Amino acid sequence: MNPEVSTFIENLSQPWQVEVADTLRKLVHEVIPEVEERIQYKKPHFLKNGHYAAVISPSKDALTFMIMNTTDLEFPKHFGGPGERRWLKIKEGDTVDFDLLRGFLKKASSTL
Repeated sequence: MNPEVSTFIENLSQPWQVEVADTLRKLVHEVIPEVEERIQYKKPHFLKNGHYAAVISPSKDALTFMIMNTTDLEFPKHFGGPGERRWLKIKEGDTVDFDLLRGFLKKASSTL
């Protein structure tokens, strides 16, 4: 794991964001064992074979988890984004279906 990404997550402004971002990061590493992670555009990006697979993007009151390469996948209506990348905006107190995210990431990253 990249120490820059660790520091980034540890320094998020709200404890719940640290917890959720850390869980998302572990999920990415579980789904894509060979993942490369880096800070790019001031947020953690996760790559497989040099292609973007996922991004964790914090904001003042939310945390967004973006999955790339999603053109051929059907997402529930509460996901945002255009066909090639979809995201879930998570706010404090939200119940996050990590198994759902794991499944979408696994399918999306399988062709990278």
